[in-house]
Amino acid sequence: MRPDELQTLKKRTDSQKSRRSRGGGASASSEKKKTSRPRKKGNKRFSPKKWPLWAVWTGAILIGAIYLFIFYYFFVGPYSFRWKAMYGDPVYPEGFDVHGIDVSHYQANIDWELVRNASLDTSPVRFVFIKATEGVSIIDENFNQNFYEAKRNGLIRGAYHFFSPDEDAGKQAMFFLKQVHLEVGDLPPVLDVEKVGDLTDDQLKRAVKVWLDIVEEKFKVKPIIYTGYKFKMRYLNDPVFDGYPYWIAHYYVEKLAYKGKWHFWQHTDCGKVDGIKGDVDCNIFNGSLEELMSLTIKESDVINLEWAD
Repeated sequence: MRPDELQTLKKRTDSQKSRRSRGGGASASSEKKKTSRPRKKGNKRFSPKKWPLWAVWTGAILIGAIYLFIFYYFFVGPYSFRWKAMYGDPVYPEGFDVHGIDVSHYQANIDWELVRNASLDTSPVRFVFIKATEGVSIIDENFNQNFYEAKRNGLIRGAYHFFSPDEDAGKQAMFFLKQVHLEVGDLPPVLDVEKVGDLTDDQLKRAVKVWLDIVEEKFKVKPIIYTGYKFKMRYLNDPVFDGYPYWIAHYYVEKLAYKGKWHFWQHTDCGKVDGIKGDVDCNIFNGSLEELMSLTIKESDVINLEWAD
């Protein structure tokens, strides 16, 4: 046989082997496809189509009720007080008769005669805290006018200092005393503590105590501490501060969560009062009007102030 014929015969033989190999693989694959697991009799899917109609409706209503409860509890409830206040319908805590506000330059020019005749939850505005100073150099631009007009219009007034943790506490106290001259019938001085800055917990407590001691020594009355509910529990929850009157900020709740003794509660920052454009902080006093008056500076305190000067 010639070489070229031998080569042709070899190619045919290889081609036949290749077809047999592919045919065998396909056959095996076909066998695998034909083989399947037997279906278990109890493995049937539970279809709602087989439920009674009343059961379907009952389940749907129950799921909807659970969804609405969760949505209200976590999303609506915590903010409902704020929403109402923002749209002109503030909710006032029940069981309190003595209401007041606090203001600063953010309220711009205030018509104090209208404020004097305004009401909060059908009760007149009895007291007002006014921002006086901040840090060691900032005087609220409207303090002097607000402080004068508040008293002229028969409101019980108080002045507060916004504490700056990054500045010397003693210098802050002296700056406040230089700017604020309290009189008979005024509320005790107030320290507003809201920031920690770069201070440790102990450093903050010592700084706050320095301010309180200096101002108390001057006015002969314990200053009021203003702070938020969570801030109080986190940074100022120390027996050294237990003897001071507290003014606690806790917004949009029916009841103040703070369980300690407190005198004032700032319950919203979305209050509406005649004579003030925009929102204003609203507060309640934890007691009667007579008890509020007993907290104010007395004639004897003023005499001591004059002697100290």
